Amino acid sequence: MQMICLDLEGVLVPEIWIEFSKRSGIPELARTTRDEPDYDKLMRFRIDLLAKNKLRLADIQDVIAGMGPMAGAKDFLDDLRSRYQVLILSDTFYEFAQPLMRQLGWPTLLCHKLEVDAQGFVTRHVLRMADQKRHAVNALRLLNFQVIAAGDSYNDTGMLMSAHAGFFIHPPESIVAQFPQFPVTRSYPELKTAIDTAAARLRGG
Repeated sequence: MQMICLDLEGVLVPEIWIEFSKRSGIPELARTTRDEPDYDKLMRFRIDLLAKNKLRLADIQDVIAGMGPMAGAKDFLDDLRSRYQVLILSDTFYEFAQPLMRQLGWPTLLCHKLEVDAQGFVTRHVLRMADQKRHAVNALRLLNFQVIAAGDSYNDTGMLMSAHAGFFIHPPESIVAQFPQFPVTRSYPELKTAIDTAAARLRGG
């Protein structure tokens, strides 16, 4: 049995914080795990900025409501789901993800939660567990799944290392240089071919 694990932002949908940074006019909010690998530190930085600029969860949700999947993402995901078990492993939050999951056909998503006060301000982020993508892949392996994973950023490298096969999908060159062991794909057709080839190899085909 095989399981495909995919990151969400930067892989199937645009980076939420980059879009919100453009809409809000706060360039510092454009920092992602591509810039700051420590996700916990990055989220504390973002929450402090939101409070400083008096921005509520609803403001971010308004931006997300106008976003959609990347071109070709739903067809790519639908094809994978017709042939494999697929799990989305993301460091986003359920409060952000719902409209995007609807547009992608409600794939299974494991991510984190936000705590919000009575005024609608984000007070803190609650990580389901640290390094959850890597732990999820390791748990799937213990359940006797052959795991194939794909992501685009620093916070995906743990799951790529733990998977039986791992691939980058349109990553920045800085990450490619730091992790040359992972094959790079630049489009959904390339990633589909890479996944199918790895799956056949793992099956012994």
